Amino acid sequence: MGGILKLRVTWLWLFLIAATVASWEFGHGLGFGENIRLSTTAVIVIAFIKARMVILDFMEIRHAPTGLRLLLEAWTLVVATILLALYWQSA
Repeated sequence: MGGILKLRVTWLWLFLIAATVASWEFGHGLGFGENIRLSTTAVIVIAFIKARMVILDFMEIRHAPTGLRLLLEAWTLVVATILLALYWQSA
């Protein structure tokens, strides 16, 4: 059992679970109370952090050629930024 706690993937999995719980809390208005826009923003940011972690570690892009890794890192950042910008402009 002690060996499994030394693995990076175990800690990433635990972090993903914690991030999912945090997203659920924000989604039910418990994070920022009545400020739905901040709660929604938090859920979107957490989702893209989780997506980045899955891309890098579970799809093993962390050790891929630099160009591929930069492309996927940029894609994650650009899509998250566009989604957040569209959301905040929709008010």
